[in-house]
Amino acid sequence: MDMKLLRAFVTLARLGSYHDAAEAMYITQPALTKKIQSLEKITGIALFQRGRQGAKLTEPGKQLLSRAQKLLKHYEEFSEYAQNLQKGSSGKLTLGFGISSFQLAPRCVSLFREQYPDVEVLLDDVPSDVQCRMLLEGKLLAGFTREPLTDKLNFSPLFTESLVLAIPAGITLKSQKIQSILNQYQLLQMTPDRGRGLVEQTEKFLQENNYTGKPSSAANDIHTLLALVATGYGVALLPAGTNYFLPKGVSLIRPEGNYTKWNIGITWNPQIDDVARDNFLQIVNNIKLNGCYSI
Repeated sequence: MDMKLLRAFVTLARLGSYHDAAEAMYITQPALTKKIQSLEKITGIALFQRGRQGAKLTEPGKQLLSRAQKLLKHYEEFSEYAQNLQKGSSGKLTLGFGISSFQLAPRCVSLFREQYPDVEVLLDDVPSDVQCRMLLEGKLLAGFTREPLTDKLNFSPLFTESLVLAIPAGITLKSQKIQSILNQYQLLQMTPDRGRGLVEQTEKFLQENNYTGKPSSAANDIHTLLALVATGYGVALLPAGTNYFLPKGVSLIRPEGNYTKWNIGITWNPQIDDVARDNFLQIVNNIKLNGCYSI
């Protein structure tokens, strides 16, 4: 069904005059008459009675009018939605983030929502390696991650994250030597499937700095690890971003040496085209250019 024919029908029904309807549609009266005749031929129904009083709807025409109005409204809404999708101002944006971007990611989303309020944004806490897999599968459109190990994803570094050792708050300053602490406490870790990047970072840190410890997979999330540390059950090497939600009974110390720092950035799949995602990347880049955070 040609929407132009329906628009001619609805306009003529509203104004009741071929002259006025033609002017409203910026077409000639013969062109309007042709559109009405075409619609009558398609439907097999006489829609108007034409007389001295202008164009008057027939009974079948009255019954079709409300349907035509609804159809036009749906078409206009569809067209507007499609245009917004093309501009990236509607649709859905799926994002991932982690502990290190605990403050940054929500801030970027907030700025994005101010400019694109009609885009539905889903932000999930997901480990970096899982985010990268989801990006390749198209389940995420962008994510705040460690630098990916694959060249199939684009990565723009945003800031440097640091390794910290979470310890029970009762440990005195004099005894805060890394090896001494590792000798006294077991080293709690997340399970590899929930924190593979952090587990590998810990292994490299211990190996490259000649530390020995007693690693133990104890939890599926950092919040649980911190709770265990607070009870004195052990210690844990974690991202410095944990400082944002540090519980009582836990202190952080910054170890020195190799493999204590790594880049966190925004990652996306260049094989997937998405205007809303690109608009979000631009906002993230603008924050970086404005010096709100640095590498």
